[in-house]
Amino acid sequence: MDGGGGRRPVRRWQLVRAGRDAVPASTRRFMARARRRRMRAALPWAVVGGVSALAGLVAWVLLGTGLFGVREVRVEGAELVTAVQVRTAAGVPDNAPLARVDLAELAGRIGALAPVERVSVQRDWPDALVVRLTERTGVAAVPSGEQFVVIDAAGVAFRTVPQRPDGLPLVRLAEPGPDDPATRAGLEVLAALTPQLRADLVELTVEGLARISLRLRGDLTVFWGDATRGADKARVTTALLDQDAIRIDVSAPDVVTFR
Repeated sequence: MDGGGGRRPVRRWQLVRAGRDAVPASTRRFMARARRRRMRAALPWAVVGGVSALAGLVAWVLLGTGLFGVREVRVEGAELVTAVQVRTAAGVPDNAPLARVDLAELAGRIGALAPVERVSVQRDWPDALVVRLTERTGVAAVPSGEQFVVIDAAGVAFRTVPQRPDGLPLVRLAEPGPDDPATRAGLEVLAALTPQLRADLVELTVEGLARISLRLRGDLTVFWGDATRGADKARVTTALLDQDAIRIDVSAPDVVTFR
């Protein structure tokens, strides 16, 4: 024995991981189910977060970078206008993000070109725009000084040429245009002519809405009057082409005079 009184031995504690058998099986099953519930609850949020991040990255690549930028503008159906004119009217900067191009606005700018009747614009990924044109078709040539203005069926003047194009009838108008009543009247008469009258037509003159006349081959003048009853006037005139006359008045097709 220690004369000064004995000291108790020092206890040293040590943490020991409990084995699986130390936790009841029912508790382990409960904890596993709880973990699965937590994972199932967190999974939709993780998916939403991942999809949002991916969508943000795609949007940034498409809209904020030149990776999918415009490098080509292809033009189809252009004959009266050049591809350079179309691209200039489009005004799309090089490498502008393809996804940010306003196709309707672009079509409007190109459609302002006089020879263009209709236009469609489409994206062609990854780096091109495709412009498809339908150009106007001339139906008459209007003298203008020493040149000729070509107009379409709507009266739109879209082209000026030094010589009258082959196959287009000559129509004399003061101010051709789609909003001009004389232009509309002249085109209405032109559309009413029979094939024989159209083949013999030298020129159609609109001096006023009720003063429309035709000059046919053989120096035959037909006073048409206004544009009403065009089919009747055309039928009567065609029937009288064999008459020995220099002037036929069909302004009132039920009472025709000629000399």
